Amino acid sequence: MGANMLRLIRFLLPALLPASLALADTAISPLAPGYGELGYTPPPVGSYQLPPLGEAADGQVLDSDAQPSRLHQLFGNRYTLLAFIYSRCSDVDGCPLTSHVFYKIKAAMKHDPALAEGLNLISLSFDPEVDTPQVMALYGNNFRYAGNAGRWRFLTTASQDELKPILAAYNQNVLPDPPADGQTQGFSHVLRVFLIDPQKRIRNIYSVDFLHQDLIINDVKTLMAQAAAKPESFNVAFTPPAAQRLSQPGDDKRGYENDSYRTRSRALQRRDGAPADLLAIAEQPPLGLPPVPVPADNPLTREKIELGRQLFYDRRLSLNDTFSCAMCHIPEQGFTSNELAMAVGIEGRTVRRNSPTIYNAAYAGLLFHDGREQTLEQQVWGPLLAKNEMGNTSVGQVLQKVRDIDDYRGRFEAAFDGRGVGMETLGMALASYQRTLLSGDSPFDRWYYGADEQALSAEAKRGYELFTGKAGCVACHHIGETAALFSDDRLHNTGLGYRESMGLRPEKQPVLVAPGITLEIDRAIIDQVGEPPPADVGRYEVTQDPRDRWKYKTPSLRNVALTAPYMHNGAFTTLRQVIDYYAAGGVPNELLDPLIHPLPLSETEKNDLLAFLESLTGSNVDTLVADAFAAPVGDVGKGDPSWVHGTDVEVR
Repeated sequence: MGANMLRLIRFLLPALLPASLALADTAISPLAPGYGELGYTPPPVGSYQLPPLGEAADGQVLDSDAQPSRLHQLFGNRYTLLAFIYSRCSDVDGCPLTSHVFYKIKAAMKHDPALAEGLNLISLSFDPEVDTPQVMALYGNNFRYAGNAGRWRFLTTASQDELKPILAAYNQNVLPDPPADGQTQGFSHVLRVFLIDPQKRIRNIYSVDFLHQDLIINDVKTLMAQAAAKPESFNVAFTPPAAQRLSQPGDDKRGYENDSYRTRSRALQRRDGAPADLLAIAEQPPLGLPPVPVPADNPLTREKIELGRQLFYDRRLSLNDTFSCAMCHIPEQGFTSNELAMAVGIEGRTVRRNSPTIYNAAYAGLLFHDGREQTLEQQVWGPLLAKNEMGNTSVGQVLQKVRDIDDYRGRFEAAFDGRGVGMETLGMALASYQRTLLSGDSPFDRWYYGADEQALSAEAKRGYELFTGKAGCVACHHIGETAALFSDDRLHNTGLGYRESMGLRPEKQPVLVAPGITLEIDRAIIDQVGEPPPADVGRYEVTQDPRDRWKYKTPSLRNVALTAPYMHNGAFTTLRQVIDYYAAGGVPNELLDPLIHPLPLSETEKNDLLAFLESLTGSNVDTLVADAFAAPVGDVGKGDPSWVHGTDVEVR
């Protein structure tokens, strides 16, 4: 590129950028590659891999209309390019370069429908004091000539306090420069643009030397092509929207194959707990939830709740003192298990169904996926006695063990007016704690029941219209006039159980052979070396009524963005897969519920539905998780029945 062309670019750039940018017209220095031709041919689309580099963080932001939203909500189910900028930047190889490259990509979307439909562009300011929503709207107005295809959002935050955790999560260091005489303050920062996939994983990070529209478009199309060719293998890892600081998987091993991998396991980190007033939550449920139904013979008291909380997290309730209720219903993973399609119990024994969340279990009239229990008091004994869950051999064995643990001496008598440890009182205590795990006051609740128009994004509002209208989701996931449980508390055949029972599976199956490494294995090989999947015909196993084959309970959708994987067998790892399944009409069979039928939903409509589902996360999730972190985990100690196996055995 000649000197005259460089001067021309420097002359034209202000026309594309805000008038406040003062580009130096001093000595000509080489411009970044993004301003010109790439100079070489990128590798063919799909011929290379872009492994996940870590999780893409969430955070509270404001759009150019001053509407609050979450980053993950704006990412939606698209690939996203995220750039950190500030409008007054005068470094031609800094923020202006980012905006110039985004402008070129936006222009390319006019001629590429797949790119326009599948890619977001987001420019987020790290100067919220100056870059108000109005300023960002003016900044974005400079690029309106790039065309209307695709989405390019110009965002800011309400304050530095909301911005700082976002910058820290993306390792984006921004240092204010001391203002020179007569000049406004600038910032020193390293240009980095993040390519994020629909599962909220960072797939590439571009610096000045590699920020070029041809390279980025090549990468996006590569990811799109690979996801289309092997959708399951590219969606096995789950990242719930990180709207909650504590509610996230301990470690999903993404990036394990890279030298830069660092564990995110909370088990190896300090878990700062903060006890909550659980009784107060139950007595006054969060917005959007009805009064808690409490049995007359088991009224809620602080003593029962605290006793049940300790029992829930106590590993000594299992046969070999290693497994608690919370190890299938993990608090920070939505009180389910994000990393396992089907639960794993004592000694690694596989359970044939997915761990359901116990958020708002107080309202459930049917419990377990097949609805075989009706009360929380009765339900607790199923896992305690199941040989592949907590492994206890009998009711009496459990009760005697609890009686012999020093931590519980006198606790039952104090909570139950003198009644000691018994089958009924143990069930009542555990049920009392579970009845307090109420989570509401979601963005949806604040919009629908709180009349706060700003609480919900435009996409989520459109998703609500689809949910209650064209898509028909509300037929099973009810919304009431004063409260919403998002479940009809009934059982339905959606075709998934039928598909599994009939062995209607693809010829190849993705198999995770090591963290981060998935191989496509022939079904015939898997059938030769593996055990056949356990039979599961749903409600039929309870009623023996042939009409109940493959029926499973309708789950609540509250906090659904935190409770993957989905369905009774954890078949789907993302909400988008669930939407696609129902849009296709499930799997036809003679007993398919008549409410299940194909839905003509566009990609935009599916994204709007996803945005609505992601708006159902309660505001008090962190409170409940922090309370769980404050509970003891039941380590075996002196005075316990199993202490004879310890190292401190007294020799006589």
